[in-house]
Amino acid sequence: MAPRSSRTIFAREFFDLQFAFAETAAALSGISLELALLKYTNLYVRFGLGRDFDSEHELWRAYAAGLKTAADGREWTYRYYLRDAEANTSPAVLATVGCFSYAVVDSNVVRLHFRNTDPEGCSPLSASRYGQRRAELTELFARIKSELAQELVVAGISWLYNLNAYRRLFPPDYTASACVVHGLYRSMPLWGQFLHYGGGVKTTMARSFLEAIAKRRSIADLGDCFPFPVLTVEAPIRSLYAFYGV
Repeated sequence: MAPRSSRTIFAREFFDLQFAFAETAAALSGISLELALLKYTNLYVRFGLGRDFDSEHELWRAYAAGLKTAADGREWTYRYYLRDAEANTSPAVLATVGCFSYAVVDSNVVRLHFRNTDPEGCSPLSASRYGQRRAELTELFARIKSELAQELVVAGISWLYNLNAYRRLFPPDYTASACVVHGLYRSMPLWGQFLHYGGGVKTTMARSFLEAIAKRRSIADLGDCFPFPVLTVEAPIRSLYAFYGV
């Protein structure tokens, strides 16, 4: 099977899920639906508008204007996404090896990113792909070591660190540092847990999530409806060099 395209077009159900969450957030907090969609979903990024979350951005204003007159706000949201789906949504990275890439932030922090690039129908974290994932990380850190001489810290932020299949790819001191990060409603490290490798939604997980948010009576409790929290991890880069033998 051929590798997946560089753009994964996400299914409408992924946007409907976020729209439902925003509707609940608006109802519980008393803010407008437009503001809830900006504050409590990943739509701004998925529309290719960057990560400034500027409510006055020309393209966000166009989306909001259409939302006001749309007969079906969810349908309008997905049509607006499809106008140029997944353009300009990827974070800036310095190098990519297989499913992994990295960027440098705050001058001395290497930020790891994961994106499934395996053939469709193949789970990238399955036991059969463990050797390939380790090889990719080994090559990536060998590149970092050759290109970045200074002492660095490696950091990651994702719901994936809840999974043993992902944690086992990294040194124990890195994953043992895991801390929960709350309130990342605009972030794919939170919403990505609902997606399977084809860009569709995990139906059972999504249904349970919708049932949970329907029962909430306080905006403060809404974040507890997500199946997995976002975890942040970090360790000195020398620990990862040693683990991968580079």
